[in-house]
Amino acid sequence: MKILSREFSLKEKILILVLVLILLALAYYQFVDQPIRQALAAAEAEEQSLTTELTAVEAKLEKMRRMREELDAIIGKATEMGSYNNSKAELALLNDYLADTVKYNISFANVSRDGDQIRRNFSLQFTASDYDTVERVISRLATCPLRCQVSEMRCSIARSWYRNGEVFAFYYGYYDYTDAELVYTYTVSITATFFETMVGGTADQGLPQSSAAAN
Repeated sequence: MKILSREFSLKEKILILVLVLILLALAYYQFVDQPIRQALAAAEAEEQSLTTELTAVEAKLEKMRRMREELDAIIGKATEMGSYNNSKAELALLNDYLADTVKYNISFANVSRDGDQIRRNFSLQFTASDYDTVERVISRLATCPLRCQVSEMRCSIARSWYRNGEVFAFYYGYYDYTDAELVYTYTVSITATFFETMVGGTADQGLPQSSAAAN
């Protein structure tokens, strides 16, 4: 009991204080400083990765804008105008253009008539797994042998992480991306019009009255 009640000397107190400070410093380094540094390094790496991906996406969007300008310049140059009702040939052409896409949907809307000129409005949406397919479809539509005018085009890009063929994350976050693959999906929506002529065509119940005749 006398040993336990013995007072420490000044030197011993200083040594104990130094030891406590060293232990506190080690604990701070291990449990505070190191995790913060690792989190900062991970955040910087993620920021750099996001910046790289954003730059790539912006470049692709800029290329899409240039393609749209080229498409606008080409519109109206086709010399072939099918006779009414040319919808089967138009649909077959679109199906051929979209054959390499992941999925697509084509919807024909109303038909309008101005004298002998027929306007067949339609919309299509397709999804592709790579940008080359998007470019190929739009280029083929731009050089379509049938008279066609594109009035609106929109493109969206989605990205998701795949592992073993299954999606496990749709965005960047604190995930383990080991053996994972980043996959981009491109969805394009287009509104356009096929032009037909009544010259050589056969009227049917779906043909509206000519606006010129109504006036």
